[in-house]
Formats: sequence, structure tokens, C-alpha cells
Amino acid sequence: MSPRFITSLSLILLGSFINVCAVEETKASSNLSVMAFNVENLFDLDDKSIYADFPVTNTTEHHWTPEKLAGKLQRLAEVLRTAEDGKGPSILIIDELEADHSPESTISVSDFLAAQKDKNYKDILKNDLSNELRGMPIEAWLVKALEDEGIKGYQVVLGDVFDLSKEAIHCAILTRLPIKSTKQLRVDGARTIVEAEIEVAGESVYVYANHWKSGAGDAGLEKTRIQNAGVLRKRLDEIFKTNPDANVIIGGDLNAHYNQLQRYPKMGRTGVQDVLGSQGNIEKFTSMNNNGAVLYNLWYDVEPSQRHSDTFQGEWGTLMQIIISKGLANGSGVDYIGGSFGAVIIDGLNAKSQARLPNPVTLYGPGAGVSDHFPVMATFTVYDKDSKGAAPLKRAEISPSEALVEVPGPIDRSKLPRASSLEKMSAEQVANSINDLFVIDGTFLGGGKKTSAVKVGEKTYNLYLSNPKVAQSIKSVAKGTAVQWVGILHFHKNELEFEINNTNFLLPR
Repeated sequence: MSPRFITSLSLILLGSFINVCAVEETKASSNLSVMAFNVENLFDLDDKSIYADFPVTNTTEHHWTPEKLAGKLQRLAEVLRTAEDGKGPSILIIDELEADHSPESTISVSDFLAAQKDKNYKDILKNDLSNELRGMPIEAWLVKALEDEGIKGYQVVLGDVFDLSKEAIHCAILTRLPIKSTKQLRVDGARTIVEAEIEVAGESVYVYANHWKSGAGDAGLEKTRIQNAGVLRKRLDEIFKTNPDANVIIGGDLNAHYNQLQRYPKMGRTGVQDVLGSQGNIEKFTSMNNNGAVLYNLWYDVEPSQRHSDTFQGEWGTLMQIIISKGLANGSGVDYIGGSFGAVIIDGLNAKSQARLPNPVTLYGPGAGVSDHFPVMATFTVYDKDSKGAAPLKRAEISPSEALVEVPGPIDRSKLPRASSLEKMSAEQVANSINDLFVIDGTFLGGGKKTSAVKVGEKTYNLYLSNPKVAQSIKSVAKGTAVQWVGILHFHKNELEFEINNTNFLLPR
């Protein structure tokens, strides 16, 4: 494999805007934000990938195009603009950037940005692209778009890719702050963990971008996440051995919940809690005896009903996480601001419908959506050397099981559109309606364990029964029954379908 993917991409200092924007220095008594964002398979345009989700060539209109990439980049920028008065977060942890599968591209990222500095990314992506531009790695398009959207000055640290035949995506850290060093932590069955030692007001802050093995509820796959956590834990122990009060921020999609053991007690041992040491007991965390072994998961600093970043089988999840060391909660230097952590949820942008569910990307028609995960964000302050702040963590630890909230909550059906209205919508209207709730006013056609079908007017829609409780309940419904169920509109395998993930959706009214 070309060494470009092993070491030279581990730190990309994008010189085209380094020359324009000096790297930021954090001033005393200032605030900065850290965001962790799974951007849901942000792919380039070369049509070379081991995922089939974003085909560039297709016999239908529902494929990945330059215009759809431009739209997604714009929507991502809108989410990032919620941080720091529109500048974007000082530190951005990203998951699911496509690994570059066309290393034969001859133009460098910095040369690309320099060559295109007088053109807006939307204008470039309106035109027919040369093979060279189609082969530009997605981080180049991302940084170009952010620059054009006024979110400037990011340096990019990419995770290593060791086997392009198996690795479709990787992690990255973007920051406007000075980078002192980087490191790559190779793990089994998941994306390389990226380390960046970042200077904040003269202090080192170690930031880690993670995307652990998927399958949160699978006990067999938890063994791989235990390995992933163990690699990170070993590296942390090296740092804490030298400095027990080191500043550490761990972020990303851990593919495990902050309350993983309570949610799946049969696992017995989990990566995030038992191996990494993530927990919510403030006394243990801030104890003089804590030499770095005990970390604090910021989901514990959130009201239980608000602990959610994603959904699965009718329940909210917390796969997106930010975890800190005690050096960031001691009232001096760089410190977390209590109560500042939470999911970034923007109605009509990355959240859809009354239920405020994540708004995944769709390739239907002109495309729409942002991500199937909400990003999470925390704010930190920097105290002057001679000042001391109050300890930021005060919330009493609440039993993690109390945060298992069914999704979505109560729905006012009178305000929902009807599935029968879809036939009269334009392609753009349908695209913008995907991931919305609809009243399915039709006739039940029966089906199997996980899928069924319903006829609405002259159109037949598949029903995806993601929640086992729904699949069980629907068994008693006779074929030919007139229904008025509620479902979430999706586009899957070139077909519109409805997901029913809540038994309340099956109530007649």
C-alpha cells in the first residue's frame, strides 16, 4: 500500500489557509467548544468504495452527485455554525469521512484549495468534474466548503487507513488551535483512534477521535469494543503516569451507550465503562486518589430525558459521547463548563418532525438530510493562572437505567401529513419529507417477521418493523384491514417505505 495512507496523512496542515489565517491562540478567560459529529458516510465523487450506499453511477436519479455533495456540505456547515458565534467549534471530532480510494489523484489537498480559492464550492460542484476533481479526497471538499461558508482555519488530522480493501471510512480531528503532536492508535475491527495533542492557553489537551466496532447490543461484538477501549486505556495510562492531572478529551461514536452495562446487563463487562473507566460518580472522579483511572462521561451532566444522540429499535441511544479527565474539572486552567454538554438538535435541519428524530441523509431526488446521529458538544473555559473557578460538576449521579426513554414520545396525529399525499408531491418535496412522520392511511397487506406492506391508494409501501414489539403486535392484524398507523418515511433500496418503531404507532387514532 502507498505510505500516503499510513503516515503522511496522519497530519495534514492545509497550507492554503494556514497562510491566510494564523493558527488561533486561546486567550485567558475565553471559552472554546468541542464537538463530536458522526457525519454519516461523507463520501467523495470517485465512485470507488467498498460501500454501495453512495453510487455515483446509477440507472435511476437517486444516486450520489456533485450537487448532492454540495447540499450535504452546506447542511453540515449550518450545524457547525451553532458553535462559537458562527465560527464553528475550536475542536471538531469527526466520524465517517470516506477513506480515499483513489490515491492516484495527482493534485494535493493544499494545491486544490489554492487553485480553487476564487471559486465557491457550490459553483464547482454544479459543473461536470474532471476525473482529478472527482478523485479529490472528501476532506478537501469539506475544508473548502467550510472555508467558503465562513468557518475558517481548520487543520486536519486524519486517521490512518491500513487496508483499503476493508476500511471504507476513518476518523479525523479538525482544529484551529496549535497542534503539538499526533499519534495513531490501531485497533481491531474498527477505525484507527486519532490522537492530537493540542495547545490551549499554554496547556496541552489530548484529544481522541474514536469510532469503535458497531453493534451496540451484540455481546459478541462487545469483545471487540473491549479491545478498542483497551488500546486507548493503555495510551491514557502512559500519559497519566507522567501527569495524573493531564487534560484529556475522548469523543466520537463509541457504538456503545454511556450506560452500556445497565442497558445490556448480560454482557457482564463493557469497553466504555469497565475498561476505559467512563462513569458518573463525581466524588470518585475528583478524588485526590484518582490518578486518571476514573473518567467522567458528560452524559451524566444532562437531564436523563435529554440523553440521546441516535435511535435504534424504538429507543433513544447515546452512541455519541464526550468523556473527560479530572484535569478538566478542577477549577483551574482549561476546565469544562458545567451544564454545557448536550446534543446539538436543530429543528428542520438535523431534526425532523414532532418527534425531533435525527435526519439521516437520503439520495432521493435532489437529496436531503444531515446525519443519522446528532452531534454532541461541550464548552470549556480557560481560567487565568492566578484565578480559581468553582468545580463544574454538581449533578448527583442518576441511575443510568432511568435514561432509557422510548422514542418517539407522544405524537399529535392531527398535525401529521397523510401517506396518500405523497403521490402529489414533487421529488424535492418527497426528499424533504423523508424521515418525517406520516399517518399511513391504507390497507394492510400482511407480511413477515421484520417487513410487511400496506397499500395507500394505488401505491404499495413496505413497512420496516424495526422494533420487535411492533413485529409481535402486528401479527394479530388481519390482511385486508384498513389502518391509520403512524410511520417514519424512509428511502431504502430505491423504494420509499415506512418504519414503524413504536407500538403506539399502531393505535387506531
